[in-house]
Amino acid sequence: MEKIRCGWCEKDDLYRKYHDEEWGRPIYDDETIFEFLILESFQAGLSWYTILAKRENFKKAFDNFNYKKIAAYTEEKMEELMNDPGIIRNRLKIKATVTNAQKFQEIQKEFGSFSKYIWGFVGGEPLDNSPQKLSDVPAVTDISDALSKDLKKRGFKFMGSTVVYAHMQATGMVNDHIASCFIRQ
Repeated sequence: MEKIRCGWCEKDDLYRKYHDEEWGRPIYDDETIFEFLILESFQAGLSWYTILAKRENFKKAFDNFNYKKIAAYTEEKMEELMNDPGIIRNRLKIKATVTNAQKFQEIQKEFGSFSKYIWGFVGGEPLDNSPQKLSDVPAVTDISDALSKDLKKRGFKFMGSTVVYAHMQATGMVNDHIASCFIRQ
């Protein structure tokens, strides 16, 4: 019997694998949360599929998403990234990644971990929106608005409410798997 999935992921095996194994699963470790923050910030204005297809290239280019290393990137390193055809070569997004890595560490110092900070916006547990169909899934919520506003206030870049909500979905802060999706079973 074929699995029923959320409709957005039926494009191909890359999308299906991501949906089946990662999307919407609660993530509490700072390293993976940071990886998704970076990937989501690069997605701004693009499709998630574009980013997912380049994920391994991003991982290689950005030192396995090591935020401590990224926070110390020099202009020379950023220029090197601008010449990497395997990633999205957007100067503002590359600079934002360095800034976001620095701000990420500031939040870790303040809260003990970035995970504690970000999960605090949903009370530490995933919110279940229980969508019946894809059209029931929002692009933003009051919580993503508040989180986006707070991240921006703290100096983060490319963290609009839509990007933040996509991050919340990806890291399982919200469960937006549709009612008929096998993940819900």
